[in-house]
Amino acid sequence: MSNKTLGLIHTSATLIPVFQQLCKEHLPGVTTFNIVDDSLVKNIISRGGLTPAISKRVADYVASAQDSGADYIMVTCSSIGAAVEAAAADAKVPVLRVDQPMADEAVKMGKRIGVIATLATTLEPTSDLVKRRAEVAGKEIELVAKLCEGAFDALMSGDAATHDAIVTAALRELSPQVDVILLAQASMARVVDALDEADKKTPIVASPPTAIQYLATVMQ
Repeated sequence: MSNKTLGLIHTSATLIPVFQQLCKEHLPGVTTFNIVDDSLVKNIISRGGLTPAISKRVADYVASAQDSGADYIMVTCSSIGAAVEAAAADAKVPVLRVDQPMADEAVKMGKRIGVIATLATTLEPTSDLVKRRAEVAGKEIELVAKLCEGAFDALMSGDAATHDAIVTAALRELSPQVDVILLAQASMARVVDALDEADKKTPIVASPPTAIQYLATVMQ
């Protein structure tokens, strides 16, 4: 796995240390670099979803990562997933949206799949992705989507405790209803580490570790 370069494109600087640690564990010998623009997700929220202008900027970042020598590019924000797929079609190197390996994993693990998100603009694209990946796998699924109202605003205003409490409550509520729970945002993954064992009876998949473990298999 030596001499390969992975370009990571983020919409939040808070994710850099998360992915740095995972790359260190699972991608030894792979060089990584980061491109960050937190205005992308702010624009999506203010405009209520992806716009052609935002998609063009995502494509520009993918092109920039390619020009910077990336052999593989991963975009770590689920809200811009559709733009990532569009950019991937024109790229000369493989481009991965962070939540695809997680969606594939969830589809394998059960029929009733729960999706939770702290942003409506992420819940929809992630739910759509799970449905499409189930079709690719030829599997019938039932999707239960849940929005954690107020959690994202709390996190952005520096109140991580409130964010974590809202997400934890949603996980507990969804757990008895489904076979597996998918976290739509990478920023939610740390909540799982703090859960009691009793709350982990239903498998929970988060995008950062699942995506990096997937890359470890394809970047050999």
